[in-house]
Amino acid sequence: MVDFACKEFQIEAVIKCGLNLTKAELQVLKYLLGNDTRWFTTEQVAADLSLDISTVQRSVKKLTEKKVLQKFQNNLDGGGYFFVYRIKNKREIKELIMKIINSWVERVEKELIIWEEDQNIVIVP
Repeated sequence: MVDFACKEFQIEAVIKCGLNLTKAELQVLKYLLGNDTRWFTTEQVAADLSLDISTVQRSVKKLTEKKVLQKFQNNLDGGGYFFVYRIKNKREIKELIMKIINSWVERVEKELIIWEEDQNIVIVP
């Protein structure tokens, strides 16, 4: 847990918030983290998690865009292709989340500077 002033956070909540994930996206992320050396199709993930295929497809699309997943195209011998996905390593994901958290800290610091300056305004009648 992370204690922030008057509230405690589970690290999972920080990751969910930091990456702006839905419940399903977090579920897919956690599943892939637990199987970090394997490549998966969206069909495999959907079946293993009992989720709708379109939910998993949206989830892996977003996680790939956020640079949390690796995507690889498998070409079929008779033509066509399919994609497989694998989670990036935890160090890379941690660095990504730390960049986001550091940007939060910078924004809070800027807001506190503005707040401090506003408190020093004296109104003379």
